[in-house]
Amino acid sequence: MDEGTKRMEEGLNSPLNGDGIKNGLKKQVTIKSSDGGSTVEHDRDTTAVDESAEPPLVKKKTKRVATLDAFRGLTIVLMILVDDAGEAYPRIDHSPWNGCTLADFVMPFFLFIVGVAIALALKRIPKKKDAVKKIILRTIKLLFWGIILQGGYSHAPNDLEYGVNMKFIRWCGILQRIALVYCVVALIETFTTKLRPTTLSSGNLSIFTAYKWLGGFVAFLIYMITTFTLYVPDWSFVDRFNGDEPKRYTVICGMRGHLGPACNAVGYVDRQVWGVNHLYSQPVWRRLKACTLNYPGDGPFREDAPSWCRAPFEPEGLLSSISAIISGTIGIHYGHVLIHFKGHLERLKHWILMGLVLLIIAIILHFTDAIPINKQLYSFSYVCFTAGAAGIVFSGFYILIDVLGLRTPFLFLEWIGMNAMLVFVMAAQGIFAAFVNGWYYEDPRNSLVHWIKKHVFDNVWHSERVGTIMYVIFAEITFWSVVSGVLHKLRIYWKL
Repeated sequence: MDEGTKRMEEGLNSPLNGDGIKNGLKKQVTIKSSDGGSTVEHDRDTTAVDESAEPPLVKKKTKRVATLDAFRGLTIVLMILVDDAGEAYPRIDHSPWNGCTLADFVMPFFLFIVGVAIALALKRIPKKKDAVKKIILRTIKLLFWGIILQGGYSHAPNDLEYGVNMKFIRWCGILQRIALVYCVVALIETFTTKLRPTTLSSGNLSIFTAYKWLGGFVAFLIYMITTFTLYVPDWSFVDRFNGDEPKRYTVICGMRGHLGPACNAVGYVDRQVWGVNHLYSQPVWRRLKACTLNYPGDGPFREDAPSWCRAPFEPEGLLSSISAIISGTIGIHYGHVLIHFKGHLERLKHWILMGLVLLIIAIILHFTDAIPINKQLYSFSYVCFTAGAAGIVFSGFYILIDVLGLRTPFLFLEWIGMNAMLVFVMAAQGIFAAFVNGWYYEDPRNSLVHWIKKHVFDNVWHSERVGTIMYVIFAEITFWSVVSGVLHKLRIYWKL
């Protein structure tokens, strides 16, 4: 993210100073950032004064809302925790199907904060053409890194090899979903900026302008209609990962509106669009009771396990990513509240109330079995539940950090949040650990990373499970907090 946009993310206006400037005639001065980023506007007093006494014009720093960075940092920390400790603690790993665990909050939290940042970064758009170019370019960058990191090319951190058979490349992933949601939501925000009122009319519902909900509403209709009306026929796949020889299986479907693992429309759309060979080969439904005796952990398949237990499934697929646009749209709304309401109480009232409403809707839909909370399908109840939780957590951070000023305990989250892409790639995707593992003695298991985990953590705690969580907390989260803090002091950021 370029520096100009980073400085606009918080969307707060600097208060007028008290030495009479507000009574003089003002002229708007536009100052472009040195790196060609977004423009930042300031007001300058044009009352007749001695020019020699006027201080040189300097670019003012806009006050950041620290909650944004802290929330983004929290999401990265959660991702590292559940990815690297989820195998030892299956209860925090992704839910095998219906339900919601700690890991299931990561993706929607990302999309929520993307929406908030878009609202703040695009609140003023001098030239739509330039804004669209930046949006498209950033989308392409996200897609590129997503395919490199999760398409099968990288085998980090344990396998010291790279490369992917294009016949089995995975086209979807975390960054690809973020790219789609970012592109759609940002373009809608760009083209509807001038259609929205700059000042709100009276009434509590005036913030709910129709234009910003356009993408979310269309995404909702496409997802719901497709999910419950699309006919899913029988389908087959070849299992190349379980057993000595590849074996073909057939899954019997022939139905509509099914929300189980085998015959849902979400999986059918991905098989038709991408092809069954290009989907994620290790879906979390393998940990269901119907598939393994090790539930809720991973393990060998049951002898009577259904054929779909061995099938691939794309958790970041096309139809579920369309539903994910709603998460970004809700984030846009929270960003608009931050822009249009200047008082802490007004902001919190809107944020918390909407969060509670979304949670209530999700709970009703889930426990009446109308639409179960399901991350793999990215069901509407899942959207509401995770967006509501994001709104409540965001409000809690805002109270602690921006209202009460308790910033110091959360500085490590801010630092990580300001270098989120770097920590995501190096820590969450294991690129740094893979680099260190590449320097080993005689055997790849004799590397510094493996030695630290075994001798400093597992042996000290006399437990591999406890050693794993301690390693993640100290050797990964704490380490990257320090690195991010140092990089912040040096003003070094990885921007897309």
